[in-house]
Amino acid sequence: MILQVLFYIFIAIVTIQFVYYILIFGKFSFTKPQNNTPKKLPISIIVCAKNEEENVKNFVPLLLQQNYPDFEIVLIDDASRDETLEIFEQYEKQYSNIKLVKVENNEAFWGNKKFALTLGIKAAKNEYLLFTDADCYPKTTEWINEMSAQFSKEKTIVLGYGAYEKIKGSFFNKIIRFETLLTATQYFAWSKAGKPFMGVGRNMAYKREEFFRVRGFMDHMKIRSGDDDLFVNQAANAANTTICYSPDSFTFSKPKTTFGDWFRQKRRHVATAKHYKSFDRTQLAVFYLSQLTFFILPMILLAFQYQWIIVVSLIGFRYLTAWISMGFAAGKLKEKDVMYWFPIIEIVLILTQFNVFITNIFSKPVQWK
Repeated sequence: MILQVLFYIFIAIVTIQFVYYILIFGKFSFTKPQNNTPKKLPISIIVCAKNEEENVKNFVPLLLQQNYPDFEIVLIDDASRDETLEIFEQYEKQYSNIKLVKVENNEAFWGNKKFALTLGIKAAKNEYLLFTDADCYPKTTEWINEMSAQFSKEKTIVLGYGAYEKIKGSFFNKIIRFETLLTATQYFAWSKAGKPFMGVGRNMAYKREEFFRVRGFMDHMKIRSGDDDLFVNQAANAANTTICYSPDSFTFSKPKTTFGDWFRQKRRHVATAKHYKSFDRTQLAVFYLSQLTFFILPMILLAFQYQWIIVVSLIGFRYLTAWISMGFAAGKLKEKDVMYWFPIIEIVLILTQFNVFITNIFSKPVQWK
């Protein structure tokens, strides 16, 4: 009797996974390649940095090389303790389209990136804002063109793809990039379904009026993380949000190289997600729990050889649909190489996610530098 119940639960789990991978994620995975028509809107690029002297030396010059007629770069130094401010001051003197915002040590807001970003957003001269991080760089000189092309009278929030650099011969790097691929597939797909729930600060854009419409970060200022995803979760809706996934619109960051650093990063992300809207928390939880139980239930059923032919067939069906959906998404986001390792990487991510949940119960993750 118990095995029969578990068997039917397993069928339900496979059905849930099918719904996610094909019916929901498929809204992005199976969509057509994106062709953009340049808008040439005046754009302000917002970059917030804290103790990033090496990164800003390498990446700010790449922003200056953008092939775009009208843009400024707002550089925000969030009370850095290294040479970041001095480097920014040199850039401001050298380039007329760079504006520097200095954030002093402030006891009430110490360590809060949202406060620094708010000052930068207010200082920007243009209404259309494009965000990236200090440790990021655009893939091509057409980044602004591609992202700004998605703006329209109705669409005032644009979600882009923030990729991680490939490290040849590193399986750990494939794990990081697959997780990034899966996360992007989720927020792109839900956006196309009319339920946008997050974006990444490495590559996103919005009109300044959207920021002030929701009182900026005020409703979650006390939460140190979430300047990107919590803002989108609050401000984005089916009417005002669109996505940009053309290859020339990607940004790249240097990935973590140790499991400890990556694990701490994941802890921050998971801790922030608990503040999402109830629907978004629920759909994320259902997806993860269906992934976890998909691996647990077949082991029990096969151990007792209960309906093993059907169980094996369902396992194969689920893997086929997931591989097809994620494979198409990986093709769009230029991450095809990670799909060769999909079954192994998925298990690693599920176990890591479970570990993150348990760890976060007993201690709080460290936030902005």
